[in-house]
Amino acid sequence: MDDNKALSIVSALANGVNPQTGEMFEIDSPYQAADVIRALYVAVRALELSNRSRARGNRGRMPANAGKPWVEQEDRDLLQRFADGQSLAQLAQAHDRTIAGIQARLERHGRLPGQGLQWRGRAGSAPSTHADPVET
Repeated sequence: MDDNKALSIVSALANGVNPQTGEMFEIDSPYQAADVIRALYVAVRALELSNRSRARGNRGRMPANAGKPWVEQEDRDLLQRFADGQSLAQLAQAHDRTIAGIQARLERHGRLPGQGLQWRGRAGSAPSTHADPVET
């Protein structure tokens, strides 16, 4: 069964409609229970997201090393490239990881501020190299 057909069936069920007959389910049907309806809508959203990701092609795929453990040599290379001024996007591409993964690794090594730090400056502005971190 393809995802579009599955989406059609699950959507009908979430709307309280029998996908085979088009008739509304009786009020005492399990498909009319609030938790079942919520679960079906979660499934609908997941199928829709899957369809959108597939339609985008490669843009929806995770990098090959995303989630994999870091080895010592890769850490050294990351820190050297960061010190040389490469951007997070360049580092992510070079290591075949996500930007969030690169950022988390740099935070772990103390090269970027962690989430426990708040930066002084204009609201909404990015931290600069001259800003002072403040513990929150």
